[in-house]
Amino acid sequence: MTEDLIESMTPRSPLRSHAVTEQIKSLILRNGLAPGDPLPTETELCAELGASRSSVREAIKRLGALDIVEVRHGHGTYVGRLSLNALVESLTFRGRLSSRDDFATLSELVSVRKVLEQGLGDAVIRAYNDEQHRALGRLVTRMEEAAERGESFVEEDRAFHLMLLKPLHNQLVTQLTGAFWDVQAIVAPLLLTTDEDARETAAAHRAIIDAAHRRDLPGFVAAVADHYAPLLTHLERMVPPEDARPAV
Repeated sequence: MTEDLIESMTPRSPLRSHAVTEQIKSLILRNGLAPGDPLPTETELCAELGASRSSVREAIKRLGALDIVEVRHGHGTYVGRLSLNALVESLTFRGRLSSRDDFATLSELVSVRKVLEQGLGDAVIRAYNDEQHRALGRLVTRMEEAAERGESFVEEDRAFHLMLLKPLHNQLVTQLTGAFWDVQAIVAPLLLTTDEDARETAAAHRAIIDAAHRRDLPGFVAAVADHYAPLLTHLERMVPPEDARPAV
């Protein structure tokens, strides 16, 4: 109790808190801890790191916000899922700000998605199989039918890209794809796309899986470009010239 009172009267040092945060991250790596593994108790961390209780608590709070650690009240602190939730929130907020100004952030994000999928084209094709082709084909059919009705196919689109890359068994690629798609899905409705854009997008998805099924890498790369072309073109129209943008 006395220690808590003294700590509450002592000004916190952002630099010290940052140092403790880095020490805890190093501890996780040094001990080879995996998501779900328990961390030392608060008292043990204080002793091992030579840090005050307030600094450790502040560091845990920071790491929790990043999903690097998970505090389970009544049970302890564990290594987190290491998801990209913080990245999604940050990019979404930035994208919403840009939507009022120049849409440049969303254009950059879509470009990264396109380059990522094109760059992984060879690996996607090598891992592609008939079962995956049938499953993706069913998703594309639903997209095509929705486009003809003038309806959105948001869920099918997300599922398509995750399923396309799933056989690569690359967790980072899967998380990045999901994170980028989530940001795009939140911000993109602010754009006014046409029914023709929707039909072209559905057709591009069909071309992507047909190329993968033929083991046609140039065709796959071209189809991915066609998939993102309508959105990128629309975004380019929304971005004003450099000299017309507000000063930062």
